[in-house]
Amino acid sequence: MPLPDFLIAGVPKAGTTALHAALAPHPGLYLSPVKEPKFFLTDGPPPRHGGPGDVQTYQEHVWRREDYEALFAAAPAGALLGEATPFYLHDLGAHARIKALVPQARLILLLRDPVDRAHSNWTHLWNAGLEPEADFLAACRAEPARIAAGWAAFWHYTGLGLYGRQIEHLYRHVPREQVLLLRYRELKDDPAATLDRVCAFLGAETGVLTEIPKENVNRHVVEDTAVNAALRWLLRTGGTFGHRFPVPLRLAARGPLLTVLHRKTGARPVTTPAERAALLPLFAADIAILQEVTGERYDDWLSVDRHAKVK
Repeated sequence: MPLPDFLIAGVPKAGTTALHAALAPHPGLYLSPVKEPKFFLTDGPPPRHGGPGDVQTYQEHVWRREDYEALFAAAPAGALLGEATPFYLHDLGAHARIKALVPQARLILLLRDPVDRAHSNWTHLWNAGLEPEADFLAACRAEPARIAAGWAAFWHYTGLGLYGRQIEHLYRHVPREQVLLLRYRELKDDPAATLDRVCAFLGAETGVLTEIPKENVNRHVVEDTAVNAALRWLLRTGGTFGHRFPVPLRLAARGPLLTVLHRKTGARPVTTPAERAALLPLFAADIAILQEVTGERYDDWLSVDRHAKVK
């Protein structure tokens, strides 16, 4: 049965969904219909407990090998097979699993300024009604306790941005010539050239793809009001739904609740200089590791006021 030839392996909130969608129309490539199967994150069933919304996400994991291989069964003959699970870089255990099962697979990593990535991550979960902290920095400070409580990786706002340590570990399992490093801004600002780089790296025909489909970008942030606080509580806990109704009905209730939650939104979120100044010390040493390991410069990420402009 078929296994992937390439993996979009990182990182969350850095354009992996857009890249997956952009590559899908290429006649020489076949992207799994499930965008994030998360197969290499576990050696068996996923956890049963976690933070708000985690259990539903765990239920979506494609963890049985036969189910994973079935994702690629419809691929045309000769197509290069791929999938996108942006947590593979962060999960150090996934590196050994990838090496064991698909040692020749090529890995694509999209990297984004780690403070901005964390802020976008927080905004995503806040807009989904799952993040209980209305303050971005407070949510980051809560990270160690959340990790200790078994919350899923998507809640690791700062941990997901420690690319230097993660890539250093990855290179112990995957030859660096099988890894393509890209920046989030490259994909956004020069999509045609970036897609050609990806296709050339994979051994697919270049000049075929020129555009990036619109992403599910957090253009706005949901307001922090008393009504919205009640809606968030329902979305996080299920409220009385959790006691009186079965899981499918609880899941069906999420859509209407989100519609009400998103009825009015505030201004587009940006990372402020104060937030950057508070978080940059968490990343400075790792950025130095990243530069040493990759031989590339990421000094621009160390500026406090670099994102006074639009991200």
